[in-house]
Amino acid sequence: MWPLVGHGPQVAWLKRSLERGNLAHAYLVTGPARTGKMALALALARALNCEADERPCGVCHQCQKIAGASHPDVQIIALGAGVDEDGRSRTEISIKQVRDDIQHWASLPPFEGKYRVFIIDEADFLSSEAANCLLKTLEEPLDKVLFILLTSEPGRLPETVLSRCQRVDLKPVPAEKIEKALLEKGMGVEKARLISRLCHGRPGWALIAASDEALLERRSELLDRLIDMIEGNLEKRFECAAELASRFSQRRAEVQETLDLWLDFWRDLLLIKAGLSEDITNPDYRDKLASLAGAFTLREIRSFVAAMSLAGKHLRQNASPRLVLEVLMLDMPGGAA
Repeated sequence: MWPLVGHGPQVAWLKRSLERGNLAHAYLVTGPARTGKMALALALARALNCEADERPCGVCHQCQKIAGASHPDVQIIALGAGVDEDGRSRTEISIKQVRDDIQHWASLPPFEGKYRVFIIDEADFLSSEAANCLLKTLEEPLDKVLFILLTSEPGRLPETVLSRCQRVDLKPVPAEKIEKALLEKGMGVEKARLISRLCHGRPGWALIAASDEALLERRSELLDRLIDMIEGNLEKRFECAAELASRFSQRRAEVQETLDLWLDFWRDLLLIKAGLSEDITNPDYRDKLASLAGAFTLREIRSFVAAMSLAGKHLRQNASPRLVLEVLMLDMPGGAA
């Protein structure tokens, strides 16, 4: 069983390739954060090493070890936290990681399973040296070795690496499918509906939110901070811009998620202003949204929604985070004198 919510066509295509024995030696799995890229990669790793006739079974020794992140032939390479050998904060997947964690082990036969599988999470963080080192390995496919690169931003990877991989694009999953999956897990109707709206088609986010109250609490904190800035002064806004900019180099995805959450709130203001309150993403903030919407014109809200979208685009194009965020705070309507 492939334990994914949605992505039926992609799973069916991989299953056919597996059954016919014509899997590629490298895959690039793309899609927004928490749409299921890692879940798909691990399911494929289980299917390759599963001992049952119907793969992946999820219960055999191989499947269980992969699920428990203890299989010696399945390695996940990621940016991680901490500092590098020079004492600097890690901002890239280094060439040392590629050499030590991939090249060395890829040259050896599988230790316990049928395939060695290397999953590179957030592959867009590969340094240029690491990407070139990986390219040499991708150019010389090895028997019983599979590479799976995961990324939300394929445009940041070298074209030479992209051309060596079969691409699998994951699209946002319909809210109805996610809500159904949450209800099947025993969640209440109201909470399931809220999370299925908040996740924007990202089943991974929805499943985490279902079991981790801290995620929803963090979302409330971020929305409350946004409201505080809307009603506050420029000093508060610039403090926030500086904080987000300082985190951007190491926690790009986290900062982007914060801005996406705030963009949802401003789109909700637009919907409230247009009389479409039933379609908002944050129904638990309906009263506050209605109150704030009355303070702005439709033109002001539309203009700032466009400004937020443009800021996100500029950040993805590697513009100066500090400059982009400070301009965004200046564009935000409202605020105390």
